Amino acid sequence: MSRSSTQASGRNLLRLSGRGLLRDLRASDVRALFVALALAVAASTMIGFFLDRLDRGLTRQAGQLLGGDLVLEQGRPFSEELRTTLEEAGMTLSDQVDMVTMVSFGDAFQPASLKAVDSVYPHYGQVHVDRGEGIETVAHGPAPGEAWLAPRLALLLEAELGDRIQVGEGELTVTGLVEREPDQSGGFGNFNPRLMMHTDDLGVTNLVQPGARVEFELLAAGPPQALEQLGPLIERLRRDGVDVRDVRRDRPGLGNALERAEKYLSLAGLAAVLLAGVAVAMATRRYVERHLDTAALLRCFGATQRDLTWLFALQLLWLALAASILGALLGLAGQAALLALLTVFLPLTLPPPGWLPLWLGVLTALAVLVGFAGPTLLRLKRVSALKVLRRELDPLPASAWLVVLVASLVFGGLLWLYSGDFGLAASLLVGGLVMLVALWGLGSLLLGLVLRLAARLPQGGGGQGELSQAVRLGGRQLARRRSASLGQLLAFAVTFFAMAMIALVRGDLLATWQAQLPEDTPNYFAINIQPGEREAFIEALEANADDRTALYPMVRGRLTAINGEPAREAVPAESRGDGSLRRELNLTWQADLPEGNRLVAGQWFDQQENTRAGWFDAVDAEPHDTAVPISLEDGLAERLGLGLGDRVSFTIGGEEIVGEVASLRNLDWDSFRPNFFVIFPPGVLERFGHSFITAFHLEAGQGETLRHLVQSFPGVSLLNIDAILAQVRDVVTQVTRAIELVLGFVLLAGVSVLYAALTASRPARAHESGLLRVFGAGGRLISRVQGAEFAILGLASGLMGALLAELAAAGIYVAWLDLAPRFHLWLWLVLPIGGALLIGAIGHALSRGLRKQAPAASLGLLGEA
Repeated sequence: MSRSSTQASGRNLLRLSGRGLLRDLRASDVRALFVALALAVAASTMIGFFLDRLDRGLTRQAGQLLGGDLVLEQGRPFSEELRTTLEEAGMTLSDQVDMVTMVSFGDAFQPASLKAVDSVYPHYGQVHVDRGEGIETVAHGPAPGEAWLAPRLALLLEAELGDRIQVGEGELTVTGLVEREPDQSGGFGNFNPRLMMHTDDLGVTNLVQPGARVEFELLAAGPPQALEQLGPLIERLRRDGVDVRDVRRDRPGLGNALERAEKYLSLAGLAAVLLAGVAVAMATRRYVERHLDTAALLRCFGATQRDLTWLFALQLLWLALAASILGALLGLAGQAALLALLTVFLPLTLPPPGWLPLWLGVLTALAVLVGFAGPTLLRLKRVSALKVLRRELDPLPASAWLVVLVASLVFGGLLWLYSGDFGLAASLLVGGLVMLVALWGLGSLLLGLVLRLAARLPQGGGGQGELSQAVRLGGRQLARRRSASLGQLLAFAVTFFAMAMIALVRGDLLATWQAQLPEDTPNYFAINIQPGEREAFIEALEANADDRTALYPMVRGRLTAINGEPAREAVPAESRGDGSLRRELNLTWQADLPEGNRLVAGQWFDQQENTRAGWFDAVDAEPHDTAVPISLEDGLAERLGLGLGDRVSFTIGGEEIVGEVASLRNLDWDSFRPNFFVIFPPGVLERFGHSFITAFHLEAGQGETLRHLVQSFPGVSLLNIDAILAQVRDVVTQVTRAIELVLGFVLLAGVSVLYAALTASRPARAHESGLLRVFGAGGRLISRVQGAEFAILGLASGLMGALLAELAAAGIYVAWLDLAPRFHLWLWLVLPIGGALLIGAIGHALSRGLRKQAPAASLGLLGEA
């Protein structure tokens, strides 16, 4: 064949495929295909657009939250050589000095966390400050000679705007109250209230002295290529002990609530894609059966198998492209709704949508079409021209297992693409296939059991007898189409499974979040409680606080060695910049396992074989050689490569204490209660200087109680986290709304499966309805038979959907969402009954047109099946 004839043939196929698709748009199966593909693209692009914007927004705003694109910190000023190197690479530099110092005003004295900034500060973001005319945002720090105080520091000092306060050997004028700093980090790194001043005033205060505990920070901002160029220098600085925070590696995370919500959204999108794929597979079966006669006629006119394959593939390709455009528009609208729900609490401005999620959505539509429709579509190429004369010469349908295998591989690839976890994707895919085989057998047994029970219903008179007769006839019709009925049962079961799983995960996520934040969640932390104040502080809290945690002793210590080697050399390379190695850790001792801690390995101290006096005496006698049992947080142990039996050395006040890892604990970091990475047994750390920490809850309006605590215990730092709690509760509320929006897409995809399944079986049901009408059945009996038939399918598929949802949800909870699996008794009641009612009602409603057709018209539809 010449090149010109090939091109002409290709143009003819394009023209024929377009005309054929326009004619087919009136067919219910093509509409089902279009809706299913559009929903698959809409769900994937909506979630993809939002998560892509969130990811790029976090990357863009990381510099603001860190204070710069590159932050260097050490205990001495940085060299001019280093500054020159950074500036030559294209970085803009800003100096910052941090320390804890005493501030006084009149007779009031208060320790403060001093932060000295230069005129370049801040690189990113703005400072929220009240300078006497309400809170305003400014892109600079205080001028030389001025000081900006945290409101709590001003309250403790009883200082107002315009007052002169003593800082070291100098005086500064209070000109502002700092409400928020752009580079303010969370946690308890700064226990004391903030004082911000200009670096030019450090000389006047004479605070920077040899041996003083001062942290010098060099904040650099610049383009990404400059950071890439400085890569070797950054690694050398890390090896030299400089605390390096790189925007590429130290990007702030989302927090547990948003991380789980992100995974849930991805999971819900995949569930919608799966349901859409099932709908595509069922609608394609009907589409192929309708076009068998057309394919036979084309074979008579000389079309080859290759021509038929291309013709119908092009038709579905045009349909997929049109569905992709509509789905992408719906996805854009959906992500805008998600953003409107979630942007309230996001601490950043998201960039506009990118193109990647759009291409992924189109890829999803094509993958679903190829995977779920491809094997069935190949049936058209095997049509014989003789079918025009002999209607029984239909080509054999594609093997069910071939369809399942191809669809599973495609869906597994999509699962890997969207989850980013190959192990999870492979395990869910293999588990799903095994479960499908088991469900096929279980479904066959269950369907047979239900049909036998329906056949044995007693025959009686009146309304009850008519109902029994309808159920028996409905069961017999399902039995005659046993293979098709089993396929529909599995399709409905997968639909109920996906919908139930998404609803289960939603409910359990919300229950977990709400359980972590009860109404009496502590909203204040008290730090630096001295041993002599401990009893008096407890009495003050018991008289006023609704709820409080225990008082935990706290000792500062630096992790210096692991198994006799320097700590930085003993840990994995990627953990050498871990914060636990750069700063002192808060150590504590406890006789009992603290609330909210769960042992995941080893034994607690009271289960150790060693007697308490035995190793206490050994520690006092040989502190360098004898190890005491300690308990580590499992996340810290994983990052540092530690396990049971490893020895960890801490330097406390110039003395070394060696601990042996005796247990690993999982902590509830979302509980807003004191947590510790390292816990010692009693009798080891008491001889070192220590203070206490606790958390408690005060109701709104107890300002007098708070003032009494501040005045009675001026050395105690009180941290108000009401704003953080309100933000977290807002996170839960808004994420709930976002989840419900995505759940709506899943429900729509589920309805598309029901519609496609009913469309695929329409000719056979029409034929059965016509036969019943021919033999004298009335419209009322036919209506009841069809309703009973769908209700039986719904009951059986609900039972299987409940089983599959329980097993899959348990696996996802453990492997992906870090939630404890649980049994849902209500699921086994709601799904079977709800399935019978839902499928019965929808099937009965969609079959209404068939019941009104004349018997001849109904019997004529059989030729399409």
